[in-house]
Amino acid sequence: MKMRSVIPMRIAKVGYIVMSVLFCAVGILFIALPEFSAKIMGICIGIAMILFGVIKLIGYFSKDLFRLAFQFDLEFGILMIVLGGILLFRPGDLMTFICIALGIAILFDALFKVRISFDSKEFGIKSWWVILFMAILTGLAGIALIFDSVVGAKILTVLLGLSLLTEGILNFFTVVSTVRIIKNQFPDVIEVEAREIDVK
Repeated sequence: MKMRSVIPMRIAKVGYIVMSVLFCAVGILFIALPEFSAKIMGICIGIAMILFGVIKLIGYFSKDLFRLAFQFDLEFGILMIVLGGILLFRPGDLMTFICIALGIAILFDALFKVRISFDSKEFGIKSWWVILFMAILTGLAGIALIFDSVVGAKILTVLLGLSLLTEGILNFFTVVSTVRIIKNQFPDVIEVEAREIDVK
């Protein structure tokens, strides 16, 4: 029987890790430099969201062994691509909108990660509590980003940076803890050759 290719899983896992580190780096940059240009900030976040959305879609269709980290990534992948495209189209004019939208996306992602943490506990993954803790912290950052979107630009940039940082850490721990790549993995559906039997 032909084994399933692990290439999409590797792309998704490595992509998740790279994008998580990138989100952390951008988050730290925004926190350290709150006077950063809104237009440049919008372009950076827009590109990152589109790339991460593509990675999420690859992860969803890769069908990894545990099916934990990527199980909700179809919807979130599409959402991130759409929001990233909107932000690239008008990078300097929609920061309040994108902060609210990104805050909502981060909040929902955190809520789904809470579910993933409990699923991970059932699978016997010891670091499930790290995912839970980071999911709660990320959810709080998302809420702060939603309701503080009317504050000054510098404070908003710091909140945005904090949200991106916690989201990056959350996704990093989730993918490292729950994604297992098995080289000799069979397809989900085993194809059985049907034979016609004559009954006399």
